Amino acid sequence: MYKIATLNKISPAGLSRFNEAYITTDKTEEADGILVRSQDMHEMEFSDDLKAVARAGAGVNNIPLDRCAQEGIVVFNTPGANANAVKELVLCGLLLAARNVPAALDWAKTLTEDVSKTVEKGKSQFAGHEIMGKTLGIVGLGAIGRKVAAAAKALGMEIVGYDPYYVSGGEGISVYTDLEEMLGICDYITLHLPANETTKGMVDSTLFAAMKDGAVLLNFSRDKLVNDMDLAAALETGKVSQYVTDFPNDNLVGRKNVILLPHLGASTEEAEDNCAAMAADEIRNYFENGNIINSVNFPKLDMGALEKGIRLSFIVKDMADPAAEILKMLSSVDVQVSKVMASRRPDGISYVLVEAASENVPALLFKGENGAKIIKYRAMEK
Repeated sequence: MYKIATLNKISPAGLSRFNEAYITTDKTEEADGILVRSQDMHEMEFSDDLKAVARAGAGVNNIPLDRCAQEGIVVFNTPGANANAVKELVLCGLLLAARNVPAALDWAKTLTEDVSKTVEKGKSQFAGHEIMGKTLGIVGLGAIGRKVAAAAKALGMEIVGYDPYYVSGGEGISVYTDLEEMLGICDYITLHLPANETTKGMVDSTLFAAMKDGAVLLNFSRDKLVNDMDLAAALETGKVSQYVTDFPNDNLVGRKNVILLPHLGASTEEAEDNCAAMAADEIRNYFENGNIINSVNFPKLDMGALEKGIRLSFIVKDMADPAAEILKMLSSVDVQVSKVMASRRPDGISYVLVEAASENVPALLFKGENGAKIIKYRAMEK
């Protein structure tokens, strides 16, 4: 029996994916797996029982990824599950900025008398721009970036992109290898990047200087990507005409030419259902088959479904050749192996998955020098 804890409200569409082999618990200290959305886990202590964390969403900056790996906890996310929801809000933000909708709405709410005449007299102050024929620069061409590209192209925009890891899927995007060069031709720029040590604060005075005068910047990715002080300077000079973001903070509230939305990107019933279902499926696949798919702290390893027999999984450290060493260890205690796969993190922590004839691995395997190298061990049986 596996125990699953939830740290946020998780859609029933996800919880219903678990069968009778799973129960939910309010006690994270006894959980085998955790489903989480946005709750910060950096200060949490993890029990030895915890084997996996699944983030019902794409961003994982609320989870201590390296510490989880060191404790043998695989962390999953759900790339693409909320992509359509975010794509639609990006398009909404783009149009809000292009047509000065927020300011027009605020003004319209003040009208009290002789409304029709006042509207015709005052509407010109909110004249905006059409997006057809304008150039949209997409920084980050993952699941969301590609969907934004396709939708904006269908609306008549010219699409350019920057992503060092981009592999063309026939989207018809003109991809640049120099980000600053691309920024110089864009009327609109939208960010679709993770927040990590490389990307935090990357949109700074240098990149603002490279932008076309009057560019509109959209950030529906992560707030930490943009340097707020440098953004304020760019807004003041008109280098950036408008900033549209889903991540309000104290530096942005009340600032002129900033459109703030309250983190609505994935806040649709459909996206919450999709993310929760995908997160639950990832945990089940790991617990029942030993497969790691869509993990953000371990490489992908997929042995397919466990049709019969036994699988043994090992998270290990300090092994030069993890597969060979595990096979040698199992052979020494007469465990017959029919198949083995292994993957390794850059820090040397590895994952080894074995199909074996027996799950009865003698306790002596986990003692002495061998035991010191094994962070976590599991046995799965069909």
